Amino acid sequence: MSWRVAVDGEETTAAYERATVTGKAVFVCAHGAGSDMNHRSMLALSEVLRNGAFDVVRFNFLYREKGSRRPDPMPRLKACFEAVVARTRAELGDKKLVIGGRSMGGRVASMLAAEGFACDGLLLLAYPLHPAGKPEKLRDAHLPQIRVPVLCVNGTRDALCRKDLMEHALATVQTRWEMRWLDGKDHSFPVTAAVGEVAERWLQSL
Repeated sequence: MSWRVAVDGEETTAAYERATVTGKAVFVCAHGAGSDMNHRSMLALSEVLRNGAFDVVRFNFLYREKGSRRPDPMPRLKACFEAVVARTRAELGDKKLVIGGRSMGGRVASMLAAEGFACDGLLLLAYPLHPAGKPEKLRDAHLPQIRVPVLCVNGTRDALCRKDLMEHALATVQTRWEMRWLDGKDHSFPVTAAVGEVAERWLQSL
């Protein structure tokens, strides 16, 4: 099912896909900086999670909806995410809500959660802790403010998330943060059924 979602006088596209069994939660899933809602990585993620207990909502940030490859400023990214969540709540009611996504999309969700945005959990894939080749520029200042449970899946060879730096950053996090490392995988790791199984077990614990 496709939706047109109003965002600050503009519109973007979202796609709602039901779980193959009864969905116990809806996952509003944002794409990475260089992809879009229909990128193969997003379609694979949706398929894996829908085979478990998640309904999935994929959407385009406004810049990708307009065909640009230059990401919008963070306030605009967050406004788009919030608008899609509002539409999701209007369509689906009070179903348990998990927000997140791949890389930049997950980072946007994490910043919303740190600001107190209402959700039941965060599901992050390939979280970009720092720019490639710039481990000194950490994107971790907001992480201690997150108060909802988090499942984060990263590859051990991710050029945007050095394992030792992530483990150090998580030392200050108070919420229940489950970190799953995929041995030998990089930033563009494929989402497999094993990731879906981990996500379903995590969901059951919420």
